[in-house]
Amino acid sequence: MIQTLLAFYRSASRPGRILPAASMALLACATTPAFADHLERHFAVSPRPVIMVHNPSGKLTIQSWSKREVMVIADHGSNEVGVEADQKGNLIEISTRILVQNARPENIRADYTITVPQDAELQVHDDAGTVQVIRVFGDTAVETQTAGVDLEDIGGYLNVRTVGGSVDCIRCNGRVVIESISGNLRLLQGHSPSVRARTDRGSIFFDSDFVADGLYVLNNYSGPIELLFSPSDSVTLRATSLRGQVNNEAGVTPLVRSPVRPSRYVQSIMSNINDGLAHVEVTSFNGTINLNKRGE
Repeated sequence: MIQTLLAFYRSASRPGRILPAASMALLACATTPAFADHLERHFAVSPRPVIMVHNPSGKLTIQSWSKREVMVIADHGSNEVGVEADQKGNLIEISTRILVQNARPENIRADYTITVPQDAELQVHDDAGTVQVIRVFGDTAVETQTAGVDLEDIGGYLNVRTVGGSVDCIRCNGRVVIESISGNLRLLQGHSPSVRARTDRGSIFFDSDFVADGLYVLNNYSGPIELLFSPSDSVTLRATSLRGQVNNEAGVTPLVRSPVRPSRYVQSIMSNINDGLAHVEVTSFNGTINLNKRGE
């Protein structure tokens, strides 16, 4: 049909011919892609609302504002899925439903932009795509399969679990627990008193504050782990790679070795930096641990 209309349009557009308005409108409709289904909902909430999101695939952005209201905007371009947003008291449930059996992966995508009060608590499950959370200070839990997770200015207790999705955590200042099988983990500019980060086959990069009496546990099976230190940091450090390397480019002074001789395969550094107020434990099976100076 589109080809027929285009041929008619070219014929009608020859000098001296005028295309009827109705034909112009029909051509525009035929050549313009159908708009994706769109949902927008607003919910009035009390302090500390709980937001639950379940999405099999797509881009999910959650951001905060000063209103005591949750706004949900969702878009999808397939009739094989539907989106829902409902309220039960102070709980907002947002979900993407697959409407047909054997739906194609490319047709189950839905994109969300959700705006919440700053004290909202989040429970997010997004298998594939991306998850971005910005400036939310309630407790946050995120689970993904391959979806990457970007977090910025997060307070409260943060728990992130992925299979292959990488995690960027920028200024995450509450208690942090991140676990992945093969995703890369980055923790930047944070001021958390407790960080536990583990990935089996990914890398870990840590460039955040070591808070007095804080506990920082970084662990992987393989892949590099890098930590940055400043001269003013106060840390009790133990870094061990059972079959890999420990590179001390930060100038950390090792403690006198224990009289018990470790295995010849094990590389380990134990050190007190300044008063040793924060406790840092870094372990890898056969990955490389790099201790570097901040700013280099």
